[in-house]
Amino acid sequence: MSYLELQNLTRYFEKKTGWLKNETQIVKAVDGVSLEIQKGEILGLVGESGCGKSTLSRLIMQLLKPTSGSVVLEGERLADLPKHEIRRRRRDFQMIFQDPYASLNPRMTIFSTLAEAILTRHENLANDRDGLERAVSILMERVGLDTRYVRKYPHEFSGGQRQRIAIARALGPEPKLILADEPVSALDVSIQSQILNLLRDLRDDLGLTMIFISHDLSVVRYIADRIAVMEAGKIVEVAESNALFDSPQSEITKVLLQAIPQIR
Repeated sequence: MSYLELQNLTRYFEKKTGWLKNETQIVKAVDGVSLEIQKGEILGLVGESGCGKSTLSRLIMQLLKPTSGSVVLEGERLADLPKHEIRRRRRDFQMIFQDPYASLNPRMTIFSTLAEAILTRHENLANDRDGLERAVSILMERVGLDTRYVRKYPHEFSGGQRQRIAIARALGPEPKLILADEPVSALDVSIQSQILNLLRDLRDDLGLTMIFISHDLSVVRYIADRIAVMEAGKIVEVAESNALFDSPQSEITKVLLQAIPQIR
């Protein structure tokens, strides 16, 4: 059984058009996506801007309701669960957002940010200050952050450090699935490889399942076991990473491959 299965997942939006905004156009952001993700694998989801990648990620995270279709996690249809159960299950799937400058609360210290995430899984630590501080320190060390900085605020860190904080926050509830939405696109190229290596090491060390979303095939190839290519709301190709590069089947895959910078 697959760890995560998307069954004919769709999400349509209504868009008002015309001079008087009196006409309605249906936008098919996600249009019949079926996909299986195996436990412990990193699946790369790639496509051009506007193809529906981020909408699909929000459907998986239950931040949007599908127009039709199902998200099945460990054999359980998430749409069938009551709201309180969804909140409980959300500890098992966490998201890393694109922009570490925007995704962290500027008024919270790193300790408060990480402690809040840890307490969603370990409520008993709320009355154990020493235990909570140890848990925060372990989390910081796991993502390569100096624990001396635990009382600092996000603006006191570089972009790469902030993304490490965001990754640590995602790990706080001890999830089984991480969904990373363009997690390195806002970072300097020199920092990107460090974050990619960190994510891959975390997958290996913690047995995580991961969906890595990007528009950049070269980045996805570096980290993903398999790659799914998305175009106009649909999955048009799924293949092992090397196989997709060696023998692309869809036209959009060929276009994305041609967009990778070449050293001459």
